[in-house]
Amino acid sequence: MATAAHEVTPQEASAHPLAESVVVRFAGDSGDGMQLTGGQFTLSTALSGNDLATFPDFPAEIRAPQGTLFGVSAFQINFGSTAVDTAGDAPDVLIAMNPAALKVNVGQLKAGGLIIADEGEFGERNLAKAKYAANPLTDGSLAKWQLLSFNISQLTLDAVKPFGLGNKEALRCKNMWTLGLALWMFDRDRQPIIDWLKSKFAKAPVLAEANIAALNAGHAYGETAELAGPMKQHHIGVAPAEPGLYRTVTGAEAISLGLVAGVQLANVPMFFGGYPITPASAILHFLSRLKEYGVTTFQAEDEIAAIASAIGASYAGQLGVTSSSGPGIALKGEAMGLAIMTELPLVIVNSQRGGPSTGLPTKTEQSDLYQAVYGRNGDAPMPVIAARSAADCFDCAIEAVRIAVQYMTPVMLLTDGYIANAAEPWLVPDISSYAPFPVEFAGKQEMKDKLASENPDEWKFLPYGRDEKLKRPWVKPGTPGLLHRIGGIEKAVGTGNLDYGAENHQKMTEIRRDKVANIAVPDQIVELGETSGKLAIVGWGSTFGPIHQAVRRARAKGLDVAHIHIRHIWPMPANLGDLLRGYDRIIVPEMNTGQLKTVLRDQFLVDAKPLNKVSGQPFLISEIEAAIDAALAAL
Repeated sequence: MATAAHEVTPQEASAHPLAESVVVRFAGDSGDGMQLTGGQFTLSTALSGNDLATFPDFPAEIRAPQGTLFGVSAFQINFGSTAVDTAGDAPDVLIAMNPAALKVNVGQLKAGGLIIADEGEFGERNLAKAKYAANPLTDGSLAKWQLLSFNISQLTLDAVKPFGLGNKEALRCKNMWTLGLALWMFDRDRQPIIDWLKSKFAKAPVLAEANIAALNAGHAYGETAELAGPMKQHHIGVAPAEPGLYRTVTGAEAISLGLVAGVQLANVPMFFGGYPITPASAILHFLSRLKEYGVTTFQAEDEIAAIASAIGASYAGQLGVTSSSGPGIALKGEAMGLAIMTELPLVIVNSQRGGPSTGLPTKTEQSDLYQAVYGRNGDAPMPVIAARSAADCFDCAIEAVRIAVQYMTPVMLLTDGYIANAAEPWLVPDISSYAPFPVEFAGKQEMKDKLASENPDEWKFLPYGRDEKLKRPWVKPGTPGLLHRIGGIEKAVGTGNLDYGAENHQKMTEIRRDKVANIAVPDQIVELGETSGKLAIVGWGSTFGPIHQAVRRARAKGLDVAHIHIRHIWPMPANLGDLLRGYDRIIVPEMNTGQLKTVLRDQFLVDAKPLNKVSGQPFLISEIEAAIDAALAAL
């Protein structure tokens, strides 16, 4: 029976909300550099030893008209001296660079939270673009929050005036002024940011010095300005952490590193065929810098060419990898069927986003689970793995590589926009602790030894002959004596010759089904709570953080609730059905309309209830807490 992986501690039990945890949101126009500001604040926070989680929130438009509601870009970070699992429900501090940023984000700010606004941007034109009838900084509409407004634009211009920049270029330093103020507010060291600016603008030292001057000016403003009330310096203590080497990592980076580690453990080169699409493009960009690890990257002309090139690489003896998001995965569907029919190893990364069609290109969702498990023509089973966080992507990528090469099958690895873009601290693992799974390509003598008949002279290579895992041999083209056919038409059992026969198709369909169904995956554990009881919250993917925090808080109040989180979506862990049947009620929070819920009902005949959200935003902890309270009250 599964056991609890982590039980609530006294320190965690008192954390509602977490002591010494702060949520800050930077928001502005998409040209204001909010993602860069947030990224550098994240760097300084990690170097300060805090635990953290981030949520970059991009506008869908490539470049919406300046100052409009559609063009607002935001970056949220939750950091603290205790365990941080999510980017936070509601900001404690909102830094709004213009009226549109204020209007889009202020409704999510905690009551009594702090607004820092650039009053220099609150002119009539920008107010009209944000659909404000009156200036919210002066009309009393922000009374339930603490408000600090000052002319950040002018203060920035004053700070960089000695460097002779034009007005437009000077105002681009505004995000550094704002970052300097934030660094002062939370007692952060400026030196790493200064070093980064000097490196970034090494070929334009004037720009480097101007940005550093803006950074220092924002910091000095916090130090010296005589501001009443909310402008206080707040120190966040170091979070307890296991000793070791840490770095901040996004999901896209962790997947890339995990894929490289996986092929090293498999002792096989990697070929990545990709096509740019939000939010998956970062994987192609990151892997293109890792050529020294036997990684070949190819930017194809379209999604179909990308996966087809990866399949060709797998046929040639490398591990083919491709990635996309929902629309691109749809285009790759026929080629995925080809990889299943030819039984070649392939890893497909799906960074899910809001759909259908183009949908919400920059917003997060979990609505491709049906597509991953069922979304191909014919009976085309394929293993599916889901990562729970940015750091977890590393191990999930290794697991995807392992299954692909050990079972000669394509594997889909699911992340989403939130995981792909979000950052968190990652304890860099000791790769020697991972068991290697080296690939063995078939050779003629080896196959003769395994498959020879009583008369060796009549021996014939069987490209679809199978071992105990139902895996066929992986043969590099040109291997003497192992010439064979490959393609998308149904194969004869064993020989791989073309065969349209009814009995043969029945047999081959069952073999492909059984090969995937019998893949050995670890038993399901319970993340928090007991292995039976009144209520289980069952999640997958990026819902881990809010579910974990909500269940932790509920258990601290004495409620009978457990958290189960599924990594292996297909095939599912062998003990999962018995585990689920041990609870009186099951709730499945998902950023879709109930896809895992349907799969659980189908596979195990359990009465799983949905908790769905399709707003393009992650679950709040409070939303899951409310569902827990309602479910237990109804029992």
